[in-house]
Amino acid sequence: MRILFVHPNYRSGGAEIAGTWPPAWVAYLTGHLRQAGFDDVAFIDAMTDNISDEDLAVRIAEAKPDVVGVTAITPSIYRAEEVLRIASEVVPGAVRMLGGVHATFMYKQVLSEAPWIDVIVRGEGEEICTELMLAIEDGRWPADRHRIRGLAFRDGDEIVATPAASTVKDLSKIKPDWTVLEWEKYIYIPLGTRVAIPNLARGCPFTCSFCSQWKFWRDYRVREPKDVVDEIEDLVDNHGVGFFILADEEPTINKKKFVAFCQELIDRGLPKRVKWGINTRVTDIYRDRDLLKFYRKAGLVHVSLGTEAAAQMKLDVFNKETKVEENKTAIRLLREADILVEAQFIVGLDNETPETLEETYRMAWDWQPDLANWSMYTPWPFTPLFQELKDQVEVYDFSKYNFVTPIMKPAAMERGELLDGVMNNYRRFYSKKALFHYPWRGTGFRRRYLLGCLYAFLKAGYRRTFYDLGKAGYWGPQTKNSVDFHFDETRTLAEAQLDDWEASADKAARAAERREAVKAQMKERSADRKAGFRMPNGAEVKACGGGSQQMEDV
Repeated sequence: MRILFVHPNYRSGGAEIAGTWPPAWVAYLTGHLRQAGFDDVAFIDAMTDNISDEDLAVRIAEAKPDVVGVTAITPSIYRAEEVLRIASEVVPGAVRMLGGVHATFMYKQVLSEAPWIDVIVRGEGEEICTELMLAIEDGRWPADRHRIRGLAFRDGDEIVATPAASTVKDLSKIKPDWTVLEWEKYIYIPLGTRVAIPNLARGCPFTCSFCSQWKFWRDYRVREPKDVVDEIEDLVDNHGVGFFILADEEPTINKKKFVAFCQELIDRGLPKRVKWGINTRVTDIYRDRDLLKFYRKAGLVHVSLGTEAAAQMKLDVFNKETKVEENKTAIRLLREADILVEAQFIVGLDNETPETLEETYRMAWDWQPDLANWSMYTPWPFTPLFQELKDQVEVYDFSKYNFVTPIMKPAAMERGELLDGVMNNYRRFYSKKALFHYPWRGTGFRRRYLLGCLYAFLKAGYRRTFYDLGKAGYWGPQTKNSVDFHFDETRTLAEAQLDDWEASADKAARAAERREAVKAQMKERSADRKAGFRMPNGAEVKACGGGSQQMEDV
């Protein structure tokens, strides 16, 4: 049985300006499938190769697959749906499969607007996809589809979702097959070397209100550091990788495993051959301040910090559990350890103003990270924050949900003014860095890396691909009132998905009301107990140590 995976051709001028990123999802799925005996797996990277729909149709037809599988994040969902529509025309007998975070949560929307999709894999894909492929190979598809956990599909006029499958519990079975990729295509521009995106842990124990990762992966699990370093050593030895970024949301959460991972890299001498970067939380940098030089010794050269917002109010809205002053200290600690630090800011909520944008710039310059990034708030429709803001959402063209297009319109600004404010922050920050910092400060490696980052920015700016500026028609402040983001206003919410959202929102609201009622009741009982209870000798109740302040019941 031949399985063909396709990575859809979608670009937004965001993360891809730093290079061509290898689609790790196909390596992880292929590795699991090969363990189950599926040897005939092919892959088309339509994004990296910039393949047109016409050429893609020819290549899919030539492959003669029995299954065509695609993944999608929210902004690439329409391109993924189009890949499977093309497959329905050129290989009509093939099973058409879609996976990824958007389809997992938005399966009703997807199956309503793209009925040619045969099946959606919901959640962590390795085990579900393998079970599905075995059913197809054995001729049990579609008869057994109701029995396979973690699927969604159309059954006549009904959209069906089977019960959720378990997450992968034995992470030692995660053995990606990186040979499925053509490695000469995947280059990290700042260092001019091949780049990989391996995975140390899955999930996140935190519940930031704007994020869906903790919902998608469901439980937090960490692979054995030795297994991950085996994988990295293979990438370096056999595929020429010189830089990798851990795909984890927060790889430092499990301090013990992260330290063991670093030590394993050092023991094998890999830091001399490969450098790497991570995303992590400010609080973890605070916690590990005495280990930062050790992390640098292990080859860690780039940390992207989710500082998120300059104003504490925004941090609280995002449920970040961090303080503004902690952000500044974490950045300083990383610089002192000779680790490049990138500060991430989220802008574009309803309360954004020219003054708050200016505040983020001033704080970015005061904090002095090596790099700064301003991302447009994107209201993933399956996140808690969306439930709070959904009445303000006017755009349902998911192809623009890409962190660079202002989906939300601030009350005090037009979208073009918001984009102009963000571009003004970029211009000022990187102009100063280019003139006064990058060429003169730090080690030779630091200078080379930062000048490489600057080159990537300038290259994307010259081509007008950065933030999709060319498509939007932005050429500077003089064009802020004529910017056109080309929203597809015909895109609406599927009735099935809307019903599901409203039911979920009502359920969440009722649960929140119950929690508040229980909390109030417990506080009242606590007050009654404190007022009415005395020790047998009549003495007032005291806390440990003799104090009068008691812990509050919650």
